[in-house]
Amino acid sequence: MAASLFDSPNYAKLFPVGDAGRLFTDTAEVRAMMLVEGTLAKLQGKAGTIPEISAQAIHRASLELQIDPAGLGDATGQNGVSVPGLVAEFRKLMQAPEHAQYLHFGATSQDITDTALMLRLRQLMGLQERALKSMIAHLRKLATDHAETPMVARTYGQSATMTSFGATVASWGHPLIDLLDEMENLRASTLWVSLAGAAGTASVLGGDPTGLRADLAASLGLQDPKRNWHNDRSPIQRIAAWQTRLTQALGKFAQDILIHSQSNLKTVQIGATGGSSTMPQKENPVQASAIVALANQAVGLQTTLTLAAQHKEARDGAAWFSEWLALPQLCLGAMAALTIANDLSAALSPNETALSAQITATNEMIHAEALSFELAKTMPRPEAQAAVKQLCQEALATGSNLIALAQTQYPSIDAAQFGSAHQMGTAPEQAHAFVARAKEAETS
Repeated sequence: MAASLFDSPNYAKLFPVGDAGRLFTDTAEVRAMMLVEGTLAKLQGKAGTIPEISAQAIHRASLELQIDPAGLGDATGQNGVSVPGLVAEFRKLMQAPEHAQYLHFGATSQDITDTALMLRLRQLMGLQERALKSMIAHLRKLATDHAETPMVARTYGQSATMTSFGATVASWGHPLIDLLDEMENLRASTLWVSLAGAAGTASVLGGDPTGLRADLAASLGLQDPKRNWHNDRSPIQRIAAWQTRLTQALGKFAQDILIHSQSNLKTVQIGATGGSSTMPQKENPVQASAIVALANQAVGLQTTLTLAAQHKEARDGAAWFSEWLALPQLCLGAMAALTIANDLSAALSPNETALSAQITATNEMIHAEALSFELAKTMPRPEAQAAVKQLCQEALATGSNLIALAQTQYPSIDAAQFGSAHQMGTAPEQAHAFVARAKEAETS
């Protein structure tokens, strides 16, 4: 089995990441680092920190030169970071030592690496935003069409009371809208430029390192943190937490689909299913299973990143390396889960016949709570609850219909009020509220 299933020819379609996959490649990292180096030199030339003619040459070369990541491997293995090898190769390929000497002037490897990472994470967030809006649109349609489609609500895996399929869809969708709503602030609070020099003091970055950092942020479309964050991994932590919460929200959606697609329920139709190598009758919910697996993985990766936040002193190689191991996997896992969930939600529909059969199978005991409140109109509430509990036990023992059984003892009860349409409470309103919120989110 491949070390990473996201780029495995065998498993990539089980865990599809789309365009996000190219963002976490050696090539993408090298290109992003060259962009940072070129932009930094250009700004340093304008500021007079380095000769402007050299700055122009470096910036032009950053756009034109092609550096093979494979050629950096030996240097990275020795130095623990790829920037020294990149700078050396960049200078070599420029074939202009009088200009190349000013490349990477006053910056440190972490400045370049972290800033390049943020450029790629910005692109990832854009992909995730579009995918979130798409999935929310799929769920909005489901909630619209089935706001009043009755179904059994379960707690602890047991039939509880009535709800609607649309309200269930709303419970999947609201957390996704919450995550979408957070994206603007997430970008502002995490997509930071890094420019602080060797030990975070900007000691050789020229006369106005603060202004240079602000200019670099503006030129790259990133945020100026107004401080050094080499050993403050809070932006990484916030990004990781958001990715984890996204994956968990999708995992809850997928867990429900797994339950509803069980052989004894089949209350949803999920489109394409997987087959067994030996059991031809099986229709395996492969997509939902993949999402749950990704949600499980996210928890472990989040734990690793939480531990990695403890950077010792001015810089901590081990903690930094831990980020490299965990963050790309977490981000790609979240993207894969979102991609799969998008496809799954687009094909999803309720099996209304099966939903109705589940209601009937309760022998009206799903209305036990409502019955207790009806009896409480003519007796103390505790007595009403005790009476209904007794009726439920009798209904279970005899296989009788609870409401019909209750009518034999309490003839004044109106059985019509226990129809599904009257017992969904605010479920339809919940579905409609989600629909309204989803429409706003899709256009924001």
